[in-house]
Amino acid sequence: MQIIQSRRRFLAGLSAAGAVGLVGAATPASAEPPPETSRIRLSKTFGICLAPQFVAEDLLYAEGFTHVDYVETQPGTVMATDTASGKIDFGLNFVAPTIVAVDQGHRLTLMGGVHPGCFELFVQPGIDSILQLRGRRVGVQALGSSPHLFIVSIAAHVGLDPVRDIVWVSDPDVKPKELFLRGDVDAFLGFPPEPQELRAKGAGRVLLNSALDRPWSQYFCCLLAGNPGFVAANPVASKRVMRAILKAADLCVADPAMVARRLVEGKFTANYDYALQALGEVPYKRWRDYDAEDTVRFYALRLREAGAIAASPQEIIAKATDWRFLNELKRELKT
Repeated sequence: MQIIQSRRRFLAGLSAAGAVGLVGAATPASAEPPPETSRIRLSKTFGICLAPQFVAEDLLYAEGFTHVDYVETQPGTVMATDTASGKIDFGLNFVAPTIVAVDQGHRLTLMGGVHPGCFELFVQPGIDSILQLRGRRVGVQALGSSPHLFIVSIAAHVGLDPVRDIVWVSDPDVKPKELFLRGDVDAFLGFPPEPQELRAKGAGRVLLNSALDRPWSQYFCCLLAGNPGFVAANPVASKRVMRAILKAADLCVADPAMVARRLVEGKFTANYDYALQALGEVPYKRWRDYDAEDTVRFYALRLREAGAIAASPQEIIAKATDWRFLNELKRELKT
């Protein structure tokens, strides 16, 4: 796993004070004790729906950190286990693989939701419902990946057995998106910038959009998870990390063009137009409105129905959630 030492401040040209002014009123950070550590390690993946984490660097410096490292990992179960092991301190991740990791015995602390909805399920002609995925080939990067577990949740919700009813196709040398474009699979679940690229190419059709379609649009997609040892030992730093990421979510709404430029400059993505389109489609402003615990309960139920986890939703919530920082920040960061 490669560690990327940040050498560019992704809000270059915009001072930390200016960024704070753009996304809301000054916070009481100066009245808090300084962070217990000066260094933070955050996950880096190719999913630009995680933009608030990727462009929070200057805000983290303003919170008192002096070293902000982005650590390359893979979205899904890999990121969850990297966070649990301490290779990463914090990571925004789709909630389902985090729940699976907790059920498997990995220790994680879910701290709050950042945005609902960013997945889009593309299908080939002739597929008009989720039930028609029965017997179809569905491309995924790997079992346990975020797209795999989201489709598992969808299938369980409509009564399909994701093990017996769906043919999972994975090729370590070919991305699922390419398999779909070649016609080798019947369905593919993408997250930004993949849906933007497929729509630009006119490939397939969107059967489900988790930002728009119920019940998925009513719950968070990605939650911030921390290493529990880090969170317990560094509560001030943990709150400051979350505050910076939530302010960055507000920044995605306030100035998406600037954020899109920073994503490209920081090499989190290559295509500015796709990044800008994604930032306009992902509902970042909803982090104040949705209930993170309801999200964990909802997905844990779906995963348990599918046989992907054994624990009950309440057991997952009791083992792996701490909403105290989120509750404090909702009061502090009022619009």
